[in-house]
Amino acid sequence: MSSLIDDGPEAGENTPEFSVSELSGAVKRTVEGAFGHVRVRGEVGRVSRPRSGHVYLDLKDDRAVLAGIIWKGVAQGLATQPEEGMEVVATGRLTTFPGQSRYQIVIESLAPAGVGALMAMLEKRRRALAAEGLFDDGRKRPLPYLPRRIGVVTSPSGAVIRDILHRLAERFPVHVLVWPVAVQGEKCAAEVSAAIRGFSAMPEELRPDTVIVARGGGSVEDLWGFNEEIVVRAAAESTVPLISAVGHETDTTLIDHAADRRAPTPTAAAEMAVPVRSDLMALMADLQARRIRALQAGIDRRRQRLTDLARALPRPEQLLAERRQRLDLATARLPRPERILADRRADLDKAARGLAPALRERTAQARLRLTRAVSGLQPSQVTTRIERSAERLADRAARLKPAMARTRQQAQDRMAALGRTLSAYSYKATLARGYAVVRDGAGTVIPRLTDQPADGRLEIEFADGRLAAHASDDAGPAAPKPATKAKPKPKPKAEKPDQGTLF
Repeated sequence: MSSLIDDGPEAGENTPEFSVSELSGAVKRTVEGAFGHVRVRGEVGRVSRPRSGHVYLDLKDDRAVLAGIIWKGVAQGLATQPEEGMEVVATGRLTTFPGQSRYQIVIESLAPAGVGALMAMLEKRRRALAAEGLFDDGRKRPLPYLPRRIGVVTSPSGAVIRDILHRLAERFPVHVLVWPVAVQGEKCAAEVSAAIRGFSAMPEELRPDTVIVARGGGSVEDLWGFNEEIVVRAAAESTVPLISAVGHETDTTLIDHAADRRAPTPTAAAEMAVPVRSDLMALMADLQARRIRALQAGIDRRRQRLTDLARALPRPEQLLAERRQRLDLATARLPRPERILADRRADLDKAARGLAPALRERTAQARLRLTRAVSGLQPSQVTTRIERSAERLADRAARLKPAMARTRQQAQDRMAALGRTLSAYSYKATLARGYAVVRDGAGTVIPRLTDQPADGRLEIEFADGRLAAHASDDAGPAAPKPATKAKPKPKPKAEKPDQGTLF
């Protein structure tokens, strides 16, 4: 370093030379040695988040700008993410970046610079989310009147869950599903948003009908997890009606604007979620009593109306009296039964007298036809017809026997002639007429001279036996083979057993 700041009388051409890298390294060591740990307060300017996960930003005031960088591992663990326009206090170390000849601060922690900065950032975030429509009243849904299950997102060890369970047991006991989360600190926002989405993703048979996000009171920093954007978006996207019960009556977080209902306290959220069971029972009893009174009053009115209408109706005796009198008058005008019977009897007698001649004439005609029919059925005539039929039958039987005998003899003669013809053209008969069959040593028939075997061995079959021979131009006749009975070759089924073949 002494050589860098040496301004002795010999300065000039004798000044030592440095490379750019040497000079940059010397500046880097100087800055890091003098400002190894600093805290800087300023307003966040430009913020850049490349795909590497690091965060690049500017810290500025009214007269200067300081470049800053937050490495990926540190950025993921920050409780408050930097946003443009936010006033913060950054803690880290100064260093230089020789590639661009600039100095910068490597930020190790970042915190808002007081409550005023947090509230300014909160208001800016609220306006941005409201512009997207996440806080619109038209998106809010009514709470179910009688939920079967209630989901609670809160710390399992705090007094909030006990207050909610106690209040629900007093008003209307229902099944409660508790999703334990951290309600402050770095893990708060991620766990709360995951719990809200987890309840929405449950199967319908297990999904709660209402979800309560609850936490006790605290400072702005303690409640900051419920102001994070991921929590607000999870509340807005929830498929289950959601009640926000974060803090006390004076505490307001962004989840209160996105929820379907806001409760001033966790106990008030339990009161919103379910009605009072005793009030419902009293209401049901009152409605039942009113229903019974209304039914009784309706029956009484209809009975009275029926009685009034019955008075205006005439009595049954009066209605029947006039009809009875008319019946008597009509009966008096009718003729007596004795007179009617006498008139009918006279009419029948008159009709019978007119029908007697016609009946006698038809009876006479029928008797005549019957007599004619009987005369044609004399026993002698029937006997004569039977005798004639018997004579015709006997004559035909006598002619049938000779005809059958002639037919049978003709058939026998024809069969004998066919048998003689068959014997004349049979295999044996053909050999007896002087023909012979020539075979080779294997017994195969030789029909042509050119088909003789190479070894010259032949066998000739005559009608009375077989003769072995040898085909040769200079050889004499072969010795006769004693006649033996030839073994019949298997014949086709279609040929007769004693029928041979010439080939």
